[in-house]
Amino acid sequence: MCVQLGSPGRTSLASIRTTRRRLGACVATVIAVTLGAGALASPGAAAAPAAVTGVTAASATTAETTLPLDAEIVSTGDTGYLTSRTDGSGSKVLEWHKYADGSVLPIVDGTMGYDSDSDIVVTGDGGSTVFLRDMSEGATWSASYDLASEFKPGAKLVGVVGDDLFVKVPTGSGDYHELWQLAQVDGVAKKTKRSSNPYSIDFKVVASTSDVMIVLSSNRVFPSSATFRTEYWRTRTTVNSDDPIEWGSGGNIAPWTQASTGAYTADYEASVEYRNGVTELVVDGTGVHQRFAMDSSMSAAVIAGITRDSLLYGVPGKAADEKLSPLYARSVKDSTAAPYKLLEHFSSVAHAPDGGLLVRGATAEADGLFRIWEGDDGLPSATLVASTGRVLAVKVTGSQAPTAVSLEKPGTTVPMEWTLSRANATVDLTLTHTATGKKLTQRLPQPASGSRFAFVWDGVLEGISAPNGAYTWQITATPADGVGAPATAQGSLQVSRQANPHDVNDNGSTDVLARDASGALWRDDLLDWPSGSQVATAKRTKIGNGWQVYNQIEAAGNLAGTSTGDLVARDTSGVLWMYLGRGDGTFATRVKVGNGWQIYKKITAGSDLDGDGRSDLLGADASGVLWFYKGTGSSSAPFATRVKVGGGWQVYNELAAVGNIAGTTAGDLVARDTSGVLWLYQGNGKGNFAARVRIGSGWNAFSHLVGAGDVTADGRPDLVAYGPNSTYVYRSTGSTTAPFTRLTTNLYAGEGSKFNSIA
Repeated sequence: MCVQLGSPGRTSLASIRTTRRRLGACVATVIAVTLGAGALASPGAAAAPAAVTGVTAASATTAETTLPLDAEIVSTGDTGYLTSRTDGSGSKVLEWHKYADGSVLPIVDGTMGYDSDSDIVVTGDGGSTVFLRDMSEGATWSASYDLASEFKPGAKLVGVVGDDLFVKVPTGSGDYHELWQLAQVDGVAKKTKRSSNPYSIDFKVVASTSDVMIVLSSNRVFPSSATFRTEYWRTRTTVNSDDPIEWGSGGNIAPWTQASTGAYTADYEASVEYRNGVTELVVDGTGVHQRFAMDSSMSAAVIAGITRDSLLYGVPGKAADEKLSPLYARSVKDSTAAPYKLLEHFSSVAHAPDGGLLVRGATAEADGLFRIWEGDDGLPSATLVASTGRVLAVKVTGSQAPTAVSLEKPGTTVPMEWTLSRANATVDLTLTHTATGKKLTQRLPQPASGSRFAFVWDGVLEGISAPNGAYTWQITATPADGVGAPATAQGSLQVSRQANPHDVNDNGSTDVLARDASGALWRDDLLDWPSGSQVATAKRTKIGNGWQVYNQIEAAGNLAGTSTGDLVARDTSGVLWMYLGRGDGTFATRVKVGNGWQIYKKITAGSDLDGDGRSDLLGADASGVLWFYKGTGSSSAPFATRVKVGGGWQVYNELAAVGNIAGTTAGDLVARDTSGVLWLYQGNGKGNFAARVRIGSGWNAFSHLVGAGDVTADGRPDLVAYGPNSTYVYRSTGSTTAPFTRLTTNLYAGEGSKFNSIA
């Protein structure tokens, strides 16, 4: 039965609406409305695909109207939109929101709404009665239909185009149905059978324009077959034509569900298919045939619409759901283009006459109703239309932190930056060295504007140069207003430094070892970027007691193939012991090298004298002969059989293997004679030396000279001179005639007589 409630002469809106090219507006019904309120069926939330780019959306402050928190979008026209929500008593409330002034009009007829792609509000009572009302400015037209009376009991509304209703009608023979169109022309209800044959199970209008319509049906492959399939069909005549729909199968796909969706524009038609257990979004158009396979997390994806050349899709779900999937957009022309997020999540969609969409969802910044429309670049973007005012839980929306960095160059810093969904939060950073567990914790400063929190790491960890190796970082963003749980983000970082033979904790900077009168051995870690011509110490650490049993201790460089320096020590009985560095500033249990080392008055090590990449050792015996011990790289037998360098070395009371300070291919040696003159012996790469070169006098002011590796991080090894009155770092210049310039240091300041051995 048709009841005329307004002016009787109105013709169908579908025949007078906008032109054929209406982009996404021609998607009249994307999802079945059996759930009410136009809410998209959500068969399961899912995670996002791997490739996602940035979100673009207006901020919450741009929305001039408010939206009830539980409201879902149903339909939208040129002058307003229809929402549905549940009131305090559990009843459905339908409301029309006017764009012009933001006013809200209750819709009292019906409890279920349908997407009409127009200003026509179509509702139902959950039974067989359907109500229509034109909500455009100044209009008074309305009507209602009892589908059971117009057709027969069991008739069901399956889609709307403007004020044209599409109804599936049972034939009375099993589960077969026919598709009928119900319209009102000149005040008279007009019924048109649109299917030429009855089909089993169901129908649904999933995409339509004023001249083309795609209908979803679930029918048997053959009438006698027990196998069902879901098919897409399209009419090649106008919606208001009396001709039957011209059917054509869209392919063998999965059985019909409430989530089965599609879209149609002047250029493209799209559908969801399932092949071999994989959900595929299929888009066809002139010169275009794309199949976008979804991963398992997106198996429940639905098509929300098409705008220009972009397909919109995702897994709908409400904000209260445990997991949510964003609304994505991707190019229908370029299958290699990655999808990108329009919204963080969405729950319902309606289609506007101009081709845009209204979507209930949220960005990282705002929650409410968003208009999806193409931007200046032709790509769809999201703009907030009405806000719920909900304060969203803080999220980390972007991270900019390097995955690898070299800290070799003095003054190198590591900038890091994280963007939050809102700025009113405190952000704490924890940077952890994986091998040692050492941590840096930092409360990040509040940004002056925006929500980007920045930190610049100076390469220092627990007061010393950061060790080599893998690091992890984590930030925790805690809402300052207490709304929502803290958000976290994690990442990794690889730090690299060049090897330093005088480094025992794998951070690239020099460590100097000193034994005090009680026999305790101490390690001073130097900061390797001089400031104001001064070298500063970073931290002093006690290695252990009992080292008074040795009468000579030498930092020996990398003897056994690790990345950090080792140590040799000779006891009073003449046994030489090797201590392998663990890389954390400590040493492994000592290993005996051999007996008879008491014959040497002086021992020096830590320099590669033959250019083979391994540290070697020199010993001067009581007769003044200098002997060369080639490093083998073995932890059990670190030195090869000794080779004689030459005699006459008894004139020197201090030797220091300083490494390559003068630019040759191998390590060099400095020697101080009894008058205090320092001499340079350049290595020839064969374990021997060129003729000596005089450096200068006055070096008898120092009790110990130590080849200390690259103290100043300039690529050349340096010398540490320790004496009762002062300690200096002598920076190598690369010159053979003036190989050093002197730098002050706070190393051993006021401690000139405290230590009896420096290595």
